Amino acid sequence: MIYMDAASTAPPRQDVLDMLNPLLTKDFGNPASLHEAGQQAKRANDWARTQVASQLGVAAEEVYFTSGGTEGANAAVIGAALANPRGRVAVSSAIEHPAVLEACKYLVEFHGFEHRIIPVSATGLVDLEAAGQLIDVDVAVVSVMAVNNEVGTIQPVEQLAQLAHAAGAIMHTDAVQAAGWIDLKPLCAAVDALSISGHKIGSLKGSGAMYLSAKHRFVPLLHGGGQQGGLRSGTENPAAAVGIAVALQAATAQREAGLGENFGPYLIERILNELNAKHPGSVQLTGDPVHRVGGIASFVFPKTAGETVLIELARRGVLCSSGSACAAGSTDPSAVLTAMGYEEDLAHTAVRLSFTRTAKENEISQVASAVVSAVGGLLK
Repeated sequence: MIYMDAASTAPPRQDVLDMLNPLLTKDFGNPASLHEAGQQAKRANDWARTQVASQLGVAAEEVYFTSGGTEGANAAVIGAALANPRGRVAVSSAIEHPAVLEACKYLVEFHGFEHRIIPVSATGLVDLEAAGQLIDVDVAVVSVMAVNNEVGTIQPVEQLAQLAHAAGAIMHTDAVQAAGWIDLKPLCAAVDALSISGHKIGSLKGSGAMYLSAKHRFVPLLHGGGQQGGLRSGTENPAAAVGIAVALQAATAQREAGLGENFGPYLIERILNELNAKHPGSVQLTGDPVHRVGGIASFVFPKTAGETVLIELARRGVLCSSGSACAAGSTDPSAVLTAMGYEEDLAHTAVRLSFTRTAKENEISQVASAVVSAVGGLLK
């Protein structure tokens, strides 16, 4: 079996599991407790916060641990909007994760906000000219993801942040798919809030972290015992925090070493060239051909059905997906692809291959061969 669905959830890193075991079995105290068991847990939690802050290039007091990317996005978007309502306008791109889009919908339905949507190109890049027109002095918060979770397109977050700041708005970026593939420090330097998820980088499901700039006020989503400076109340989870810290450290080391950097381009080139040579027009790459991360390769197959391709790939031992795993049970076509201008029937044929930097070269080659064989077999 070759696992090619890391954008849905990445396999846990062994070094993460090794660090977590004592925090779950021996040093399991509540970090708020004053006895030694609690203080040992607190030291682990504090170490994790310091390490994550170092990876993000921010102050330790600006790092908050969450239950995942969804909570982080909600906390940033809703928290920023309610603390800085101005003209009660929230702006996002058309292809954001549901965590952002639904947070904006909540602001509209319960707080009287307007939600302005930045259109994207056929390759999934936001329209900067349109963004400039939509982001004005009435805008409270702008949220655009750093890397799209379905097609891998990298967005010009720094330029969008400049537009947001010129208008006096707070800028958030969902960096869930960026973590592990691009340097997060420049992103944090440009924006006011950033959210990541543990299970996308080899740590635990149900864990996440966010950066919230100390320069701005954010209204907390959770209220309670005042943990994490009162911005994220609830008993802290040192194991989850340490897991994210260790995973981020490993991801940074692998990125700086260039591990797996060429796997995506190789996979894309082989699938496009070999399939179109045998069956012209049978496959199209989705997402931007240049501005994309190496770990996501997404295609549509105009002459067949995406679900059938997935079944055929599974028979060949390749596990992948038709796109985002975030709309549970949905049979609708990809909202990302339809926003990019794809017809619904074509969007239904989408197949996403996603992997971590620890993928093996021979596995990538086998996956390319499996896709060519599976689709070619369906077109005979």
